Amino acid sequence: MKTAAVAGVAAVTFMTLAPSVALAESPSGADLLLPKPAEFIPALIAFLIIWFVLGKFAWPSILKMMESRQEKIQEDLDAAENSHIKAAEDQKAAAASIDEARRKADEIVSAAKREGEEERAHIIEQAKKEASDIIAKGHSAVDSERRRCLTDLSSSVVDLSVEIAGKIIGNELDEAQQRRLAEKYLAEVGKPDERK
Repeated sequence: MKTAAVAGVAAVTFMTLAPSVALAESPSGADLLLPKPAEFIPALIAFLIIWFVLGKFAWPSILKMMESRQEKIQEDLDAAENSHIKAAEDQKAAAASIDEARRKADEIVSAAKREGEEERAHIIEQAKKEASDIIAKGHSAVDSERRRCLTDLSSSVVDLSVEIAGKIIGNELDEAQQRRLAEKYLAEVGKPDERK
């Protein structure tokens, strides 16, 4: 770097010491485009020195920096491509997981529905059984109560009949005979009801 600085200072000094034409007259036409030899040669020498110094010292470091930058950019592009591929794979895996979760959820829901229907059928069956048991118990209770009432009624009717018959017929039949007669009559009267 010291050499580059020394060369740069030398070039600037050389240009300032080089003879230059006074700008008293202003060129026109084609003279405006063509350089004057007194200015051209020192400018060319300064340009070549600067070119040499830059080519020798600055250009390799610039190229090295550009190559490292290019490598960094390429690494970033490769990393981005790898990330993109991994993201696509992750997305496919996530979609597969979601599909699997939906399938399992559908299985759980259908199993729950099936169990619910089975439980419902079981509850309905149990309720029907309990209802038929209650109805049977009710019929049994009604029949039992009816029999008890008929027995009570028969006993009352027999007693009443014996008493009435005793008053009508008199005391010719004893009480046991009157009871048999009343029970026979009630049995005959009860037969047509039972046929219905």
